Formats: sequence, structure tokens, C-alpha cells
Amino acid sequence: MKYRTIGTDPQTRREVSVLALGAMLFGSVTDEKTSFAILDRYVEAGGSFVDTSDNYAFWTDGGQGGQSEELLGRWRRSRGIGDEVVFATKLGARPLAPGTSYIDNREGLSAKVIRESAERSRERLGLEKLDLLYAHIEDPGVPLRETVEGFAALVAEGTVGLLGVSNHAVWRVERARALAAAAGLPGYEVLQYAHSHLRPRTDVPMDLFPDGSLGHAGPDLLGYLREEPGLTLVAYSPLLKGAYTHPERLPADYDHPGTQARLKALHDVAREAGATVNQVVLAWQIGGALPVVPLAGVSSVAQLEENLAAVDLELTQEQRARLDAAH
Repeated sequence: MKYRTIGTDPQTRREVSVLALGAMLFGSVTDEKTSFAILDRYVEAGGSFVDTSDNYAFWTDGGQGGQSEELLGRWRRSRGIGDEVVFATKLGARPLAPGTSYIDNREGLSAKVIRESAERSRERLGLEKLDLLYAHIEDPGVPLRETVEGFAALVAEGTVGLLGVSNHAVWRVERARALAAAAGLPGYEVLQYAHSHLRPRTDVPMDLFPDGSLGHAGPDLLGYLREEPGLTLVAYSPLLKGAYTHPERLPADYDHPGTQARLKALHDVAREAGATVNQVVLAWQIGGALPVVPLAGVSSVAQLEENLAAVDLELTQEQRARLDAAH
């Protein structure tokens, strides 16, 4: 396994494995026995960065979520896991009532919700301190200052370490970080967005994003990373939920001319490297110029083994140049 540091403050920064494990469906779609086996193998291989959220996976049973955090808590206790594994969770997108969703009835990012949600997550995970806590989705109904101060208060109390943000417009991320810096408070240092080798259209209106997707790492966000070396991108859905091996799963917003050119480059490099396309995608992210940690969920140990092998896959500069240039 290889590792990188996330965060800049010596008091809160952490060293994590370059491949993060997504636990979104653990305890719901993925049963406990399988989930435990995946977690055990991940840690055995040196993995140390596990991601969840307080609303995972509410859509599987019409509830409010919490199954993933609860399973991770049971696994931690049964295996005696301490601070050698970094757990990241998210808040703000938990439905306020069963049968609703984050589209129409989310908890949001008020100071009260931040405190109460973080406490629930700590209890479910069995942690005195959350290593990394994200603002899951935007809450335009709450002043950014209140959100910034709400997160900072938990850091000051020692119940949260690093702060992160997901699925926000880049201008809101920068504004929140500027507010925090001006007040001498900790700000967001880890950005979690969808990111893969294939690039989607981001102008397609969505229920949560009427002006087009804010959930993908587009040119604004990638340029922001280049200018702010203290930030890290945690790239969720790097393998597009299996679409690289099952093309029929590719979402409609990837249906544009650039997709075929980038797929061809991926398949060419995979053939040259003696690797799978999934492994090339992960290796491209792990070894790139920008600080990217792919966050890949799996439903079997076999899928995990394929992903783990990508950590040691070294792409040549020429191969990287071809992958980057394809459009």
C-alpha cells in the first residue's frame, strides 16, 4: 500500500492509504458477513481510509439511513480497530423523516444539525472523534458563516479532526474557506466529488442541481486544486458503478463524442500495461499531478482485490499524456 497526507494542520492532518474504501451499501445491500470480509481484507492490505455518511443507505428501505455507520461501528468493536483506520463521514443530507429524501426534506447545515448529526455519527461508529467530517450537500437556506462556525466549534472541542465538503459549487467552497480563514477558524481541506477518467456533461439539469451538476469535479474544481496545494480531492464513483466493464450502465450524461475517444485511450493503455480498464482508471488518479484519492465501493472481496492491484500499477508518462489528452 502507498499513503498520502490529507490536511495541513499538524494537530489534525492524517496519513491515509491512496485508495479509499466506500462503505455506502454496507449493512444494507451488502450483508454483514460480506462487508466484514471486505473490510478485513482492505485493512490487511494496508488500507486505512473508510468513507461513509449518516444517510447511507436510506433509499434501500425508505428510512433515514445509518446502516453503514452502524455496521462500521460493529466491525470496529469486533476487530479492536483504533486510530490506525481513518473514518470519514458526512452530514446534511439525511432525510428528516422516513419516506422522504435529501431532495425535498434534508436536515441541512445549521449549527444545531451539525452538532446533533455529528454526535449521532460518533455514537454509531463508536468513536470519540470523527477523523474527517464533510458537509454532504449545499444548504442555501443557512448562512455560510453559521455552517463554518458550527463545524469549527466541533474541531475546537476535539470531537472532529479534519473538515471536508462535497457536492457544493466551487464558489461556495471558496467563500466558506475565506470566512473561516478571516475568523481564524479551520476550514474545508478535503473535497469529495465524483471524478473519473470519462467526463460527463455537467449542464444537464437535475433534481438537486437545477442549473447542472455540482457533484462532479469539473475544470473549476480541478483548477482550484492546482492553486491550493493544501487541498485533497477524494474522488467518488471513480469506476462509474461498474460502467467500464458494463457499458450499458453508463449514465446518459456521458453520451457525447469525447467519451469514445477517452474509452479508446483507456483500453489501449490497459492492453499495453496488462491491466484491467478499472485498474488503469485508479492508477491514473493515484499517480497523477493533482492530489486525488479514489474512493471506490465494492460488493465482493474479488472486486476489492482488483482495485488493490491498481495501487502498484505504474503508468508511463507517455501513457498518462495520452490518457489526459484524449477528448
